[in-house]
Amino acid sequence: MSRTQGEELVGRQAEMALLSRTVDAVLTGSGGSSVMLRGEAGIGKTALLTWVRLQARERGFDVLGAVGAMAEAELAFGALHQIVWPLLERSSTLPHRQRHALECALGLGAGTPPAGVMLGEAALALLAEMARTRPLLVTVDDLHWVDTSSAAVFEFLHRRIGELPVMMVGAGRDDRAPAGGWASRVVPVEALEPEAATSLLRRRHPGLSAADTARVLEEARGNPLALLELPARRVSDPSDGLAPAPAHTPLSGRLERLFTDRITSLSREAARVMLLTALGGVHGAGSWHRAVPDSEAEAVISELEGSGLAHLAADGTLSFRHPLVRSAVISMASPREQRHAHKTLATSLAPDDPRRVVHESLAAVLPDASLARRLEEAARRLSLRGGDAEGAVLMDRAAALSTEADSHTGRLVWAAVMAARGGRLAHTAKLVNQLRQRPVPADFAPLFAYAVVYVDQSHHIDFESSFLLLPEALDALTRAPEERFGELAEQIYFKLLLAATYTDDPRAWRALSRHADHVSPLARLCHRAWSDPARTAHGVRLELDAMTAGMDAEQEAGAAWLLLWTASAVDAADETLWRRFTGQHAYATQGSVAKARYYQDYLRGRWENARNCLQEAKAAEDLGYHCNALLFRHYYAHFLAGRGDEEGLRDLEALIRPRAERARMCFVTDHLTHLRGLVALAHGRVADAYDLLVQLTPAGDLRRGLPWFHLPFFDFVEAAVRTGRMNEARAHIAAGRSACMPEISPHHAFLLAAATALGADDSEADACYRAAYAVEGAEDWVFTMARLRLAHGSWLRRRRRTEAEGVLRLAHEAFQRLGAEPWSRRCEEELAARESEPLASRAGRGTLTGQERRIAELAGKGLTNKEIGTLLQLSPRTVASHLYSIFPKLGITSRAGLAEALNES
Repeated sequence: MSRTQGEELVGRQAEMALLSRTVDAVLTGSGGSSVMLRGEAGIGKTALLTWVRLQARERGFDVLGAVGAMAEAELAFGALHQIVWPLLERSSTLPHRQRHALECALGLGAGTPPAGVMLGEAALALLAEMARTRPLLVTVDDLHWVDTSSAAVFEFLHRRIGELPVMMVGAGRDDRAPAGGWASRVVPVEALEPEAATSLLRRRHPGLSAADTARVLEEARGNPLALLELPARRVSDPSDGLAPAPAHTPLSGRLERLFTDRITSLSREAARVMLLTALGGVHGAGSWHRAVPDSEAEAVISELEGSGLAHLAADGTLSFRHPLVRSAVISMASPREQRHAHKTLATSLAPDDPRRVVHESLAAVLPDASLARRLEEAARRLSLRGGDAEGAVLMDRAAALSTEADSHTGRLVWAAVMAARGGRLAHTAKLVNQLRQRPVPADFAPLFAYAVVYVDQSHHIDFESSFLLLPEALDALTRAPEERFGELAEQIYFKLLLAATYTDDPRAWRALSRHADHVSPLARLCHRAWSDPARTAHGVRLELDAMTAGMDAEQEAGAAWLLLWTASAVDAADETLWRRFTGQHAYATQGSVAKARYYQDYLRGRWENARNCLQEAKAAEDLGYHCNALLFRHYYAHFLAGRGDEEGLRDLEALIRPRAERARMCFVTDHLTHLRGLVALAHGRVADAYDLLVQLTPAGDLRRGLPWFHLPFFDFVEAAVRTGRMNEARAHIAAGRSACMPEISPHHAFLLAAATALGADDSEADACYRAAYAVEGAEDWVFTMARLRLAHGSWLRRRRRTEAEGVLRLAHEAFQRLGAEPWSRRCEEELAARESEPLASRAGRGTLTGQERRIAELAGKGLTNKEIGTLLQLSPRTVASHLYSIFPKLGITSRAGLAEALNES
């Protein structure tokens, strides 16, 4: 490590060690990995990226990098362009569809690009091709300024590099970097410890007096950039450099002001070069020479490098000393200077370059119909490429430059919709509030209704406008001679279906039925899947498979939400589906994918991902998607309930139930009731469990208002059996058979078979258990399968069957892996009982006294010792003594087995 490197990285041993271990893991064939460095401005993130890039090169890596820039945050795929551009010569090895997706996203090809997943796959294929001969490091600095579309592709890549010798390292500010799972490991880069801060200051400023050293250390608060720059300002202005800043001033603002004096002292030519570079992003860094005559270029560069603000790289591009220099340059420039710089940048770009029209719009002062039209066209092109968030910004500017009121309003409506789809819901809410204050042209009313409902559903968690506005919007679109808004009718239908499913409001269901003939076969299938599954969802999975098999990538992109929601209804959202949509760029699609994925993680036993739900909830909250945040926490509640974490579930329910109740989201509140029943089952409170579950699904009644009726189906039967309600259990099983549950999905089939085993007569039970194991895909449903094995193992043990131990151990291993401790303990109790069975008298089975039988029956129904004592006029201690005698006579170890043991006896 060079002396300079060592000085920059004083006090960063822990971070360097982690990065070094990650490099080692890639080199030793452990697969790819990703890390994100997060911290405040000037804390040393860029220095760590520089260090790891140097280390990787020295150890044989190829290195690619991108830097987010404020000037390019609105340019779709700008950061991805920096990563992929050096690899384009390898794109000839890609399949045509992937190459086409890449070229369209980068603006190198014409036409509508395929679905976002194809772009992600293309970028991944390029990285894989490059990594065939040498490991690869990809770094992304200033993630907080990376455009939304590139960030989504980077997220796709980090999820898929696990099998490749590829390492990704990103860096972003604490308050701005993406929070939704960009990296497998997030590393906070914090202030230097006092000793390290002192060491760095003395190395770089050895002549500083003791008094000034103390003041710098106090002011810098361990921030390396402040430690390096504050003394420099002291030299230039002894009266001001070390004056303490107000405590409320953010450190980034104070650091930015450290560069003010040097920027102010620049010559006019040098200042113009700095502003062009700051506003032009990557393009500006390479076209700085347009601002000065060739004869003055050398002198200007010498001046800039001498100031310590920027330096000229080997490839001719100009780089700032720190990102805060860029923001300081822009903030110090007057509006006129900025407009002039944008005009210069615009003229340096080709007419068809999307950046040109952006710079032209920022240089404009007065409304311009032609420029507004070109901005609108650019916004639509960005949206087609997956850049809804960036397209919204351009559409907003197009509205501001419009010369006619209707055009202005229409473009604002489009900007609101694009912003919502692109993850900028707070901006959509702001635009909707503006639009409410003015008349909306009649032909834009359906689109405006969609924007209003988008905000109300996602931001305010309010579904009333869905029932008032969307049916009218569908009516209007149905009457229209042609579809002006692309797939708007389909999207409105989906939003109304969401509202219906979440609230079970009859107004929504009626409107959906009325318009079913006016939407696509996929939309009708989604409606069937959710409206009354016990009677309408038969065959949905097979039809869905047939539809998706015939879709091209463009059709998949437009139908993403419908496909995901339909698949979720029949628990068919699997890895194949994730591969289709993980690369979709808009947050709205990514949020839908994440919700479906975590629900499937719960069902399929991938419980190690549980806490990611909370990360996604925080990310959604930060973006203003409060409904998504509520739903992510609701899915996290499933993991808590499965693990028997009663306290955790209670705390989480207190957080989300009130909001769900205010929104009348029975989808959430009913789930929470079900989960409370599941926790009661885990802890052996079977009577409580039955009382909760019967509220949702009375015996033999698969009611319409519970679209996920199959989820509590097995739980209800178990609670009924364990409380001695065999008639109720068998009535529910009969209802499941009558509903032909196996024709809905493999999961439905397994749950019915498992419930049938629990409620079977003694002579048929073993065969029924084995039939449940044999259902196609039964092993996919890890938690339910483990519970089925526990019930079967218990049944076998009580009959002293030798295979009981093997079945119980399989269940125990699954519960241990899932972290479901109460269920694990039940397995351990059963295994312990089996080991002690030779010492227990089983001849006494069935010889309970009358008093013992009465006590056992009441305890089997969930009554406490005190309640039993009150009914039978016994003391609780006497009841406990009787139970102590009852358990060995029945061959059980706890109250949980009483009901079933009594039925057998």
